[in-house]
Amino acid sequence: VQLVESGGGLVQAGGSLRLTCTVSGFTFDDYAIGWFRQAPGTERDGVSCISRSDGSTYYADSVKGRFTISSDNAKKTVYLQMNNMKPEDTAVYYCAADELFQPWSDNVLGEDSYEYWGQGTQVTVSS
Repeated sequence: VQLVESGGGLVQAGGSLRLTCTVSGFTFDDYAIGWFRQAPGTERDGVSCISRSDGSTYYADSVKGRFTISSDNAKKTVYLQMNNMKPEDTAVYYCAADELFQPWSDNVLGEDSYEYWGQGTQVTVSS
């Protein structure tokens, strides 16, 4: 299983970026893809996730209304559209895969629920 993030970069506050996560080697059907981020000196936090089976989406309160997660199952690609970005969005962003998504019991934005991780992409928002 391989996850590859792309689309990070430098953007001014109020601007937008779109991150892409491309998944390969995954054979499970009921999985979810999540986006996480980690700023220097902080823990890695869940940002958003999407279920492959029914397209359900979940967001951290800090990004609701600004970020949108979507997927193209045929391309095995998940996107994170980030709008109205703030300096506090600066972090390394990771995508991850939860091979058996069970939102009724899992912490859907908890990193312990995810088994496979990408290498991360840097996002920097200047003020």
